Amino acid sequence: MTTAQTLRSPKALDAAGLVAPERLPALERVAAQYAVAITPAMADLIDAADPDDPIARQFVPTEAEFDVLPEESADPVGDFAHSPVEGIVHRYPDRCLLKVNHACAVYCRFCFRREMVGPDGLRPLSPGALDAAMAYIAARPDIWEVIVTGGDPFILSPRRLADVMRRLGEIVHVKVVRFHTRVPAVAPETVTDALVSALQAPGKAVYVALHANHARELTPPARAACARIVDAGIPMLGQTVLLKGVNDDPETLTALMRAFVETRIKPYYLHHADLAPGTSHLRTSLEDGQRLMKALRGAVSGLCQPTYVLDIPGGHGKVPVGPGYLSPDAVEDPAGRRHAYPPKPA
Repeated sequence: MTTAQTLRSPKALDAAGLVAPERLPALERVAAQYAVAITPAMADLIDAADPDDPIARQFVPTEAEFDVLPEESADPVGDFAHSPVEGIVHRYPDRCLLKVNHACAVYCRFCFRREMVGPDGLRPLSPGALDAAMAYIAARPDIWEVIVTGGDPFILSPRRLADVMRRLGEIVHVKVVRFHTRVPAVAPETVTDALVSALQAPGKAVYVALHANHARELTPPARAACARIVDAGIPMLGQTVLLKGVNDDPETLTALMRAFVETRIKPYYLHHADLAPGTSHLRTSLEDGQRLMKALRGAVSGLCQPTYVLDIPGGHGKVPVGPGYLSPDAVEDPAGRRHAYPPKPA
């Protein structure tokens, strides 16, 4: 069925035919803890007859979210430990996050900020808090790049986005502004010419990183929304979370990476899923991720190769965790054959 509005409760999911009525009591308890929102664009992609539908696995709540492992954490990547002022996360010397809001167009069931986002999450930055965040950036000349995130900054009005860009544009040492969003895929109709125009500021290099996890998310309307961004001179990057039952096989991951490149989006990161509470049913092992990356290498264009990364729990930074090909005296080719390096003389 075609969905007319964003689904924000288990009852709405039931009415749309996406969950069975007998599951409602349990799912209401899940929704009381973790926000639910599925836009029409995503709801219409879900095959309700398929219990393993990869779009549903990302957005439809499940009783498995009650299973919280000891190693899981409400702040798995250490945002709070690196937040000197409200709205800023400053983990690396030359860049910082600017979290202008904590709401999203959709709420992913694996979100590493699931304890912070949604109607009951952290409040959006007040005018005073935004002033303080901008002052923090302006006072630190080592900050070369600002990553505008949240929440999802693309749910802000063009007027508010333009104000953020105007203020960042006045900070001389900030040369690059990057937006992290799901909106071009999950609500492509909102990527208007006014929104795209609001992203630009004189003298700043602007990038948009799109989070998508399955090729089906890149629908014709989504690709058209991305084209509006790219055609305005704003490069796009692709970010993906490796998810069990969604994209953890070579064929599905290849299809997604090719869909990115066909949409003029360069695959950037393949994230190992973070240790957010109640998400173990969606996490793979690191070894599975490394096998997937080996399957892509050599078989798929280099344009389609993301960097497989792990955000070390506790805020210790992001590191590449892809497969290795070197040993002290040999190198492994994409087919798994080992070759002496440097080659022995004939």
